[in-house]
Amino acid sequence: MIVFGRDIKEADLGGGVRRKVLAHDESIMTVEVSFDTGAVGAVHTHPHSQISYCVSGSFRADIGGEVKIISVGDSYVVEPNLPHGVVCLSAGTLVDVFAPAREDFLK
Repeated sequence: MIVFGRDIKEADLGGGVRRKVLAHDESIMTVEVSFDTGAVGAVHTHPHSQISYCVSGSFRADIGGEVKIISVGDSYVVEPNLPHGVVCLSAGTLVDVFAPAREDFLK
């Protein structure tokens, strides 16, 4: 399956955060999340494994209480149920990969 980004409707999550669900099946999902400067991805948990990659911008990432500044080319792993969140320091985009797929993103 090929998914063309131009064909995906971006969901406005409010607060300067937008999401595009990219290629996925039931076992894995890729998501592009864009943030305006100052936008917050609140600390939360979920039962999925997650890897995030910083495509652009910079973020203060809190992964299980460890806080680091990440920027272009950096990535991190979130184990299931580990609290995590970000604050966007300069407008940018993260690509998140979830296993299994986030069914809640498809509703």
